[in-house]
Amino acid sequence: MLNKIVKIFDKMEDKIRSRLSRRPILYAFVGCVGIVLIWRGVWVMADEVNMPGWVSLALGVGITVATGLFVSFFIGERIIISGIKGEKRIEEKTEEEIRKEDITLAETEVDLHEIKEELQEIKKELQ
Repeated sequence: MLNKIVKIFDKMEDKIRSRLSRRPILYAFVGCVGIVLIWRGVWVMADEVNMPGWVSLALGVGITVATGLFVSFFIGERIIISGIKGEKRIEEKTEEEIRKEDITLAETEVDLHEIKEELQEIKKELQ
């Protein structure tokens, strides 16, 4: 039963994302509204249980550290990876280096898109 519900939401998400991706400004606005409503819901719930600020902070840090999102969100994966690789900061790179990175990223996105399409075809065949 739970698997069926998950599949329904998965298909719905694919359709909505596909349609909204053609209209990036609308997509950004819808996403923004969703995120703000989530934050508002969390805020109101915390207020309803009279949660002190320090408890909210401790829980938030604990949750984000435990899930691996703390460093990723506040610093960013790209900064960490570039530090490990010893890469230059963006302001130290030449225009040519930045363009090469953009081309590589674009090629990777195309590859990922092709993989996603193949996975969707396999899903359809299995159903």
